[in-house]
Amino acid sequence: MLGRLAGRVRCCSRWYSVVGIEPVTDTLTVPGHIILPSYHRNGIPPARPSSIDIKCADEIGKMREAGHITGGILNKVLDAAGEGISTDELDKFAHSEIVAAGAYPAPLNYRAFPKSICTSVNNVLCHGIPNTRKLRSGDIISIDVSIYYKGVFGDCCSSTSIGEVDIPGHRLIAASKRATLAAIGVCGPGERFNSIGNIIGKIATEEKFSISKEFIGHGIGSYFHGLPDVYHYPNSANRHVMRPGMVFTIEPILMEGSDAMVILSDGWTAVSADCKRSAQFEHTILITRDGTEILSPHV
Repeated sequence: MLGRLAGRVRCCSRWYSVVGIEPVTDTLTVPGHIILPSYHRNGIPPARPSSIDIKCADEIGKMREAGHITGGILNKVLDAAGEGISTDELDKFAHSEIVAAGAYPAPLNYRAFPKSICTSVNNVLCHGIPNTRKLRSGDIISIDVSIYYKGVFGDCCSSTSIGEVDIPGHRLIAASKRATLAAIGVCGPGERFNSIGNIIGKIATEEKFSISKEFIGHGIGSYFHGLPDVYHYPNSANRHVMRPGMVFTIEPILMEGSDAMVILSDGWTAVSADCKRSAQFEHTILITRDGTEILSPHV
């Protein structure tokens, strides 16, 4: 697989690198005063709730605080991303910011994930493991930051360009962001969850991009991943109705080519089967009495 993935692909007038598995440094440690999630030692998360829960005011307050910390750290990591910086260096920076905020980096040892954030470059859809590869001009990187703080999780993601990226790459990033914000815009009390996938599908079709069907949004709270399952493509499956107090993520991945993907041998890195690029944005949102609130504000 690595032999097939290694190399560069020409897109319009510029080249971008096709990314595979690269060397990974040692896992970072967490100071003793940090509150730890249940999976921090064995990597096994608890079973997710069997139904969609409604958050109480205290839970919402904690999730708002966790979300703002998460979004703020994501903004700092995005600012730090640039040519010549390795994704491992971004991971170390994010880790230090997270523990300085009194939080635990949620990906760390979650199902044995070895790093503190996810960094997904070019043809990597998501769950890229930070490594020693340095970012290059022409790269598109999606950075996913999530934390465990005061017993609840915060989760968000953004994509950005490195150096000189071609026009199709900028279009991909912009369309992914527009689709995410439009999906948030249709949410509110009484709305059906499949409205999210329908509006994302409309925008992806307009922009001539495909949507990853393998990765979905999710409920979040004292658990990292739970109900509802949030599909990012047109569907009639999830017709549950949104109610005030529900908290979940919206995180579509738009792709330049086919929506087919492959998981590499590290068990995590998801890449496009045709080596084309993708971009992702993610917010954690709360359904309120009269609309929505973004709990994880970021650029």
